[in-house]
Amino acid sequence: MPELPEVETARRRAARRLVGRRIVAVATVADPLVYAGTSPRRFAEALRARSVVAARRKGKHLWLELDRRPWPLFHLGMSGSFEFYRDGDERPRFWKVELAMEDGTRFGMGDPRRFGRIRLQQDPERERPIAGLGFDPLEGLPPVRGLRARLERRRAPVKATLLDQSLFAGVGNWIADEVLYQARLDPRRPASSLSAAEVGRLRARLLAIVRRAVGVGAEDERFPRGWLFHYRWGRDASARTAHGERIVHHTIGGRTTAWVPSRQR
Repeated sequence: MPELPEVETARRRAARRLVGRRIVAVATVADPLVYAGTSPRRFAEALRARSVVAARRKGKHLWLELDRRPWPLFHLGMSGSFEFYRDGDERPRFWKVELAMEDGTRFGMGDPRRFGRIRLQQDPERERPIAGLGFDPLEGLPPVRGLRARLERRRAPVKATLLDQSLFAGVGNWIADEVLYQARLDPRRPASSLSAAEVGRLRARLLAIVRRAVGVGAEDERFPRGWLFHYRWGRDASARTAHGERIVHHTIGGRTTAWVPSRQR
């Protein structure tokens, strides 16, 4: 599932390849599930002949600021992807929208499972779903004291709390597992039970993991080999970390959770 690093990588590519250029054509697919609150035809009409002023992101949402509102807002859902290519190149599989720029650049969004969403909004930051998001790790988390005060009100398991987009915008399943593994925290513990020192470890590892993943362009083969990420997938009872630690899998907050009991307390 695309998480914050993938979307931030796409935002940076959009800033380089789309900003300052005019949209000359928009191709859409008639998919009323993916297009939320608008029609593909209205979406295309609103974007055609507009210039891209900025590429913005919060959490897992990406939007383009144009020289006239409304603006397009994209969410990849569970299986979506953003692609950048050139005139004449093949469109991404399961494509839902394609923007053709004046210099021949094309920007497409594909989504085979159709959990993604494409919207038109007048002011995305002040409208839902973005208005309901919490802190974005790249934009700044509160200091340890402020974060602990928020976690003290959460009785849910800390794993489920990390996945709550109203608190941690952009954190998905693998990031949450990685943070808890590196912070040595049992994912089943109530978030309210964390001490100040433990909240400090959680905050530090969250920032470090997200920054590292974004720094390598979300290319997972470039993630450090010691990360749990490389060994967490599936429910293999024989799974081990790079250090030989046994990995177990539980369902917490409705999501498969990989963790290491010998390390995480």
